[in-house]
Amino acid sequence: MKATSFPLAQITDREIDLNDVAGANGFLFVRDGVGFAGVGTSARLHANAARTLLSEIDRSPDNVPIGVGPIMFGSVPFDTSANADFILPTVTFCKTREGETWVTVIDDAPIPSLEPVAALPIDAHFEIRDGVAVTTYIAAVEAARTAVRNGELTKAVIARDVFVDSDGPIDIHAVLLRLRSSFGTSYRYSFDGFVGASPELLVAIHDDEITSHPLAGTTPRTGDPIKDADLAARLMASTKNQIEHRVVIDMVHDTLLPHCSYLDWEAEPSVVQVANVQHLGTQLVGKLSEPRMHIVDAALALSPTPALGGFPRDAALQLIARYEGMNRDRYGGAIGWFDSQGNGVFAVAIRCAQFNRSRTQARLFAGGGIVADSEPLDELAETRAKLQAMLAAITAP
Repeated sequence: MKATSFPLAQITDREIDLNDVAGANGFLFVRDGVGFAGVGTSARLHANAARTLLSEIDRSPDNVPIGVGPIMFGSVPFDTSANADFILPTVTFCKTREGETWVTVIDDAPIPSLEPVAALPIDAHFEIRDGVAVTTYIAAVEAARTAVRNGELTKAVIARDVFVDSDGPIDIHAVLLRLRSSFGTSYRYSFDGFVGASPELLVAIHDDEITSHPLAGTTPRTGDPIKDADLAARLMASTKNQIEHRVVIDMVHDTLLPHCSYLDWEAEPSVVQVANVQHLGTQLVGKLSEPRMHIVDAALALSPTPALGGFPRDAALQLIARYEGMNRDRYGGAIGWFDSQGNGVFAVAIRCAQFNRSRTQARLFAGGGIVADSEPLDELAETRAKLQAMLAAITAP
């Protein structure tokens, strides 16, 4: 197998939209205009086999920017004992940090049309229904709170799902364009019917630099600057949210530090705003020691973070399995890409929906961290706020 890369300018002087390249059936991973779109499937493999295949591909040329060349798109499930799933796209379009656009083709495959694609209008009737019953969710929150109060856990994350049923196919391209409009600074992704816009960077490796930007602790965003500033101040002052956030930062730091010559982090969290909610966030930046940690190993070591699972991890995951009442599948895991050198980016798989093959049903997820003073009805309201992003992208006229 061979991979040939070249600047887009060699075949066209037109600017391309990665959302249009991915369309309804391709692959997408992009934030702030930087990222990838892929078309076609040259290989589909689990993580170790995917790493081996990338190392064996004949690449031309060799001296290209990081991220240019053959890459694997895919996901790490919430249950990391299950297989991570990756795809080698037949044609990949990459927009780099430096503002360049490159094309990589596997085995001389033809370049797809670069004509702009119009998203289909969403003209369907929708029904929204709970997956896990609200009573089950409330009971799980209460069980987690009791475990924290009894000293068995520091935190557990309890989630729930809802289903959107449509009387006609839902155009994923249209959903992605709506997510871009509202969540352009988030990691927007589309992989095998798994679509979302995550504000949270799990881990990125670029040469010897490693970064992570965990989010934990949430409050609504109303769109009114005065109200939102007050809500943000209350979030920063909230003992419950600060504890929830500190648990995540400590775990990420302790996991990455043994692989770094140094690892620095912000002394205090900041408030990260997305379209409908505000989070506490802390960025960590470090330099990798030799031999360098591979991005897939980093994603597997970190996932699920306490922001999606809890702490201690094993005890929290056991409680989730016992009380939550659903299989999270890809939700709460990681979604992203990697190259043959171990570089890559993975976002936490949140603000997401899994579409069925006919695109007539979408399963949405949302959850929140439970600590000693969590109130079940407040937690339910938080999940409803978090669900609004994907619900609007799917169902709004």
